[in-house]
Amino acid sequence: MISIGVIGCGHWGPNHVRIFSQLAGSRVLMCADVDEKRLAAMSALYPQIQTTKNYQDILRNPSIDAVVVALPTNFHFRITQEAISVGKHVLCEKPLSLSAQECLTLQDLAIRQNRLLMVGHIFVFNQGVVKLREYIQSGELGQIHYAHSQRTNLGPFRYDVNALWDLAPHDISIFNYLFDNAPTSVSARGHKCLGDNLEDLAFATLDYPNNIMVNIHVSWLDPKKVREITIVGDRKMVAWNDLDIEGPIKLYDKHVEKTDVYYATYGEFQLLSREGSIMIPKIGINEPLKNQAQYFLDCIVNNKSPVFADAHKAYDVVRTLAAISESMNRKGEMVKL
Repeated sequence: MISIGVIGCGHWGPNHVRIFSQLAGSRVLMCADVDEKRLAAMSALYPQIQTTKNYQDILRNPSIDAVVVALPTNFHFRITQEAISVGKHVLCEKPLSLSAQECLTLQDLAIRQNRLLMVGHIFVFNQGVVKLREYIQSGELGQIHYAHSQRTNLGPFRYDVNALWDLAPHDISIFNYLFDNAPTSVSARGHKCLGDNLEDLAFATLDYPNNIMVNIHVSWLDPKKVREITIVGDRKMVAWNDLDIEGPIKLYDKHVEKTDVYYATYGEFQLLSREGSIMIPKIGINEPLKNQAQYFLDCIVNNKSPVFADAHKAYDVVRTLAAISESMNRKGEMVKL
């Protein structure tokens, strides 16, 4: 039985409390937040859980084995560092830090302390995304030409990070997982529509090895909530819609063929589109957050590294975000990683 302490009871914290309270291998002993109303709400839902306004009460509790850090991003590094230093395993929400180097610092600290450090890249535990990876690795899609993701909605607005750092960590972690690689270069533009401090939207282009181009669109200022990814291969194409409960994955038997006819006038092959059927595979409906929490517990019990969500994966995501931010500041100039 792994005993859990949750630091932060705002947006995601209560979900972590709920999940770890439900799983057979864990129990939540304490949760912390500076907001008394949030703590009162947690006490009403979970009277058996001790609440505190001081997160260090959780770190000082010898009965707590692991800590969930669900605070605003600028607190992630410091609180995670403190927790590991006193011997706690840590599951930290994304992004792990605002600095790529700090991700490596936390990784080294976790190794020295022999503690598990895992990052909340929740979509690598989404069954739809896992299916996308299966299609790519099996070769069913053929050579990947490009991919496109859209993560938009009207809000919710944040004041600690911009829309890029809020939303794009999901998509970057997904594409790094799908392609088993990090980008080699990026270019991006952002726009501040609602104020002068933070970008509300961004368009980023990422170049991956094997000549794969990825486009990411994130926005807090859009009329529709969209969570979609399209991947185009030279054999088949696939689309994933996270909001489509009945059929989130659609596999398109569509591709483009080059004919054997050579046109001397134009000096090129004739391109023909081939239309086939659309397959909608059955995808499991397990809650990704529950899959993530169970994986965290399994890694602790079995003393194994969280391969797809460790600190080095977080480092790849954060250094990509930093490069995109640099490109945005340079009005779209390409930045190499």
